[in-house]
Amino acid sequence: MNVNDLSNYRKVYKKSELSKNEVPENPMELFQKWFFEVEEFGGDIEANAMTISTIDSNSIPQNRVVLLKKYTWEGFIFYTNYDSNKGKAIAKNPNVCLSFFWHNIERQVIIKGSAEKISENLSDGYFESRPDGSKLGAWASNQSEVVPSREFLDNRLANYEEKFKDQEIPRPKNWGGYIVKPMSIEFWQGRPNRMHDRIKYTLQENYDWKIERLAP
Repeated sequence: MNVNDLSNYRKVYKKSELSKNEVPENPMELFQKWFFEVEEFGGDIEANAMTISTIDSNSIPQNRVVLLKKYTWEGFIFYTNYDSNKGKAIAKNPNVCLSFFWHNIERQVIIKGSAEKISENLSDGYFESRPDGSKLGAWASNQSEVVPSREFLDNRLANYEEKFKDQEIPRPKNWGGYIVKPMSIEFWQGRPNRMHDRIKYTLQENYDWKIERLAP
């Protein structure tokens, strides 16, 4: 077995900086600014790709990448199968962590919050906007369940293609959206010599945000 020593992997972060004196009072304003900037900078990344961490029934964390579909002053919205591993974990423990890593502009955003289902009409509205292939996939896949083969999945998809042929494809009742309402949001900007800028917002009881600088 070849052992690859990664200790010499180095990158100097020097594209930007983040000053506590210049950030807005509400973190969603800064998130919107950063999101627009990563899109304007370009590159081959999906700006809305985020890691979501949940805690399973054995108290073990699990991470996976999902796509952010909307953000508002209230929180961050994504969609999934409610019977998936993440859906079951959220049902037992709604506390989650979201993280974005935008390597092309040397930034991270880390969000701790509580997830809850959005209203059915909002889930219906988003589902209607999806391509038919994605709608059928939501029906065909019992997400996170063990399946015997790829052929089994392909056959299920073909069955639903036939079932909904020439008609509207409704949203499965076990598929829909969650909104993650943040309790804290940390903005991380890479800086030289690993002296990164880290600004953390923490929601207070009066719904104001406490702003602090963290050591890198």
